[in-house]
Amino acid sequence: MPAAGSGTRLDSDRPKAFVELAGMTLLEHCVLGTLASGAATEIVVAVPEALVRPAQDLLAALLASADLGPGAGTAVRVVAGGADRIASVDRALAAADSPDLVLVHDAARCLTPPAVFTRVVGALRAGAPAVVPVLPMTDTVKRATGTGPTGGEALVSDLDRAALRRVQTPQGFDAAVLREAHAHQRSDPHPAATDDAQLVERLGHPVEAVAGDERALKITYPIDLRIARIHLEESPA
Repeated sequence: MPAAGSGTRLDSDRPKAFVELAGMTLLEHCVLGTLASGAATEIVVAVPEALVRPAQDLLAALLASADLGPGAGTAVRVVAGGADRIASVDRALAAADSPDLVLVHDAARCLTPPAVFTRVVGALRAGAPAVVPVLPMTDTVKRATGTGPTGGEALVSDLDRAALRRVQTPQGFDAAVLREAHAHQRSDPHPAATDDAQLVERLGHPVEAVAGDERALKITYPIDLRIARIHLEESPA
């Protein structure tokens, strides 16, 4: 669970995972949601190195006080993250035990419903090497091709939104495939990769889609916190 984002775009003085939403940090919401899904037998959280101990204390108190439901007994550990998301996942993967399946879930998508976890895990168990939850693209999408005659971006409408998808998390992987992808990334860094599915694609493995959920929005800007609060008001569980 990468949770080392800076929170700069949230106009926050603390890393994003430690920003509060309805009296609880995004990290706490995310861990509780993951536990509630029953999909995890172990959770490894990657946070900024200076916040490893505070995160351990925070989550220990959470686990001691919350009704964990199907997640009761799940081990939750905290490790120091890396310089970026891919590096943080790599460190969390190295710290994990030896699972057959791995879910990579962003702490910023802290309201992801349990059903999304279930769909991802179901596809993995059916044999898919990599699975991502997605939503259809509703906006018209254009591609920037350079600079226009007055200095603005020149745009081309050559992208068919019907074939485009918005990717969410948790992303699921056969553990051996994900480890191979990260080993390749370490030996041949690909800075343009923004998620683990891209690393797996580089090795030629297919990535399968399952349905995502609007509640699994990525909290990036202050407006996203407001939207998340609305989701919580409508579905507090």
